[in-house]
Amino acid sequence: MTSSAEGKRTALVTGANSGLGKAIAMALAAQGMRVGLVARDRARGALALEEIRAATGNDDLHLFVADLADQSAIRALAQALRERFEHLHVLVNNAGTAFPERRLSPDGIESALAVNHLGPFLLTNLLLDLLKASAPARIVNVGTRMNTAMDFDDLNWSRRPYRMMQAYGQSKLGNLHFTFELARRLRGGGVTVNCVFPGVFNSNLGGTDGAQNLFWKLVARLLGWAIPSAAQAARRVLYVATAPELADVSGQYFGDRKTIPAPAQARDPEANRRLWRISEELTGLQSGGASG
Repeated sequence: MTSSAEGKRTALVTGANSGLGKAIAMALAAQGMRVGLVARDRARGALALEEIRAATGNDDLHLFVADLADQSAIRALAQALRERFEHLHVLVNNAGTAFPERRLSPDGIESALAVNHLGPFLLTNLLLDLLKASAPARIVNVGTRMNTAMDFDDLNWSRRPYRMMQAYGQSKLGNLHFTFELARRLRGGGVTVNCVFPGVFNSNLGGTDGAQNLFWKLVARLLGWAIPSAAQAARRVLYVATAPELADVSGQYFGDRKTIPAPAQARDPEANRRLWRISEELTGLQSGGASG
């Protein structure tokens, strides 16, 4: 196990090979943190790591390769991180995607739900003891702002006609349910968890057109708006991940340096507990993770 330098803080960022995740990793590296980058593709991850190293002069960067749609890969990722790091102070669950057609993960789960919700749920729970041992520590879940609700009876889209953006929105709503329930379970334990909406920005989500933002890009083109860059969006995430005044703030949903209202369903404690129980079953964590 590699020891971190005296006083150096360690961060892990998922989806760090491009876009928002890369910008977040870049900013954390620029602050002198040891940074782990999680990427699905080794070559793209290695390129991002070298670009961050060149831009920041930080040599304490580490690449982890994992497909967050695959629960066995997530478990291997958690084990690899434990072998490399003895501390983890900041976990940024950034990776997210959308699919134009319904597809299933290697575990038989609708892929948007698998990557966007169950991926962070499983990885965070597998790393909770390391985060607790490194306290004070922060978990930051990168969410979106869509006024939707989850259909708990058809999370796998096996009965309904599949709709790309609805599936994406529901899976990302899971980030809020997860944030609020985990904050309740971790209360007073030295580990905070918050969700942040980074705003609309140039993204490659769901392909080169950026499915999440395609509509807004078209509007911006018509009206002459300037779409923020990933680096600008990353500032919102960095605030939640590092601001001293948020050291004891947990269970909140942030926009641009201030809290914003969550959709009604995510404000329902019973709905949060229900999704937690379902997520435990879908990831095999019934006997593990944060206690209830």
